[in-house]
Amino acid sequence: MQAGVVILAAGASTRLGQPKQLLVHENESLLQRAIRAATSSWCEEVVVVLGANYESVVSDLEGLPVQVVKNEAWQQGMGASIRCGLQKLLEVNTGIDAVLLLLCDQPYVDAELLNQLLQKKSEAGIVACTYSETMGTPVLFGKAYFPELLNLSGQEGAKKLLYKYKAGVALVPFPFGAVDIDTAADYAALQDKDVRNLFRDVRR
Repeated sequence: MQAGVVILAAGASTRLGQPKQLLVHENESLLQRAIRAATSSWCEEVVVVLGANYESVVSDLEGLPVQVVKNEAWQQGMGASIRCGLQKLLEVNTGIDAVLLLLCDQPYVDAELLNQLLQKKSEAGIVACTYSETMGTPVLFGKAYFPELLNLSGQEGAKKLLYKYKAGVALVPFPFGAVDIDTAADYAALQDKDVRNLFRDVRR
């Protein structure tokens, strides 16, 4: 299996009021952390989709081993970014037969988690993380689902496919997936050195 990663980082972070991609945690920006997880995993290629605040965010990626693509239609929503990233991934490597979709605002994603998703690929065509009584990112889709991913539009994310094919989705518990950064309060909590303790009771 040849797998690639698409990191979705095109949003404007309107609730936060500044680009969340550039927020620093443990001496790295959130986007750099996501890239480190992706490039340290077993995946062949890593594509980063940017959009809003492109110029300031792209400068944060200088020298990193990733392919960067600008989603000119980022205001249309997540579906446009998934489409843009997967198209770029398939241009870079036509042999890719699975894609991992990542967000840049889940700071506890690491290479070990991504490799667990890859290991589960033999059980199902879709492998998702589970936390807070839901399924979500990071999520892996096999090649059979590429046409549907490429047809997503507007605000549609990949979650609709998780529920469309729910019976066949393999799951990887990731309780810290519930930690994401959408607001200044979320970021302040992340900076607390005991933040993991705050989420010990997060339901899988």
